[in-house]
Amino acid sequence: MSERSSAPGGLALVESLVNTLDIETSADSLDTAEGRARLGIPEAELPQARELRESLRATLLAHAGHPPHRTVTPLGELLARAPLLVAVDARDGSAALAPADDGPLLSRVAAAVAEALVAGTWARLKACEAVTCHWAYYDRSPAGRGRWCSMQVCGARAKMRRYRAKQT
Repeated sequence: MSERSSAPGGLALVESLVNTLDIETSADSLDTAEGRARLGIPEAELPQARELRESLRATLLAHAGHPPHRTVTPLGELLARAPLLVAVDARDGSAALAPADDGPLLSRVAAAVAEALVAGTWARLKACEAVTCHWAYYDRSPAGRGRWCSMQVCGARAKMRRYRAKQT
């Protein structure tokens, strides 16, 4: 739904995963083999991927100052199960957390979150405040106060609702 550019670095994976579900239409791209393949999710891991997606959505709503959309497993509990290791680049000595195994989605997401924490970008990944949306977006606004994934769609709808409420 968003006209915004993708989140930086590994956060693009998190954003892509959260945005596999269109809440307004209930269309879930994880229902298709193509949608799962795009994120490297085997069909057997689909329940865990959906659980992770909704825990991420709740966390991104919290980044935007909103309560969770529903009861979910806390993201910290899920990420604690992800095996990570410290990878050191032999050329320049730089270090980063990396998935112990590149396959599992949980490990890749945990590494992306760790990378974003170090880069200071984690809190900028948010979920749209519109209850019919909750699309993930990266807030590039100078003050970090973005509220909607799309000003032209969700923002315009919210402003129109506010305007109409004042008219009555």
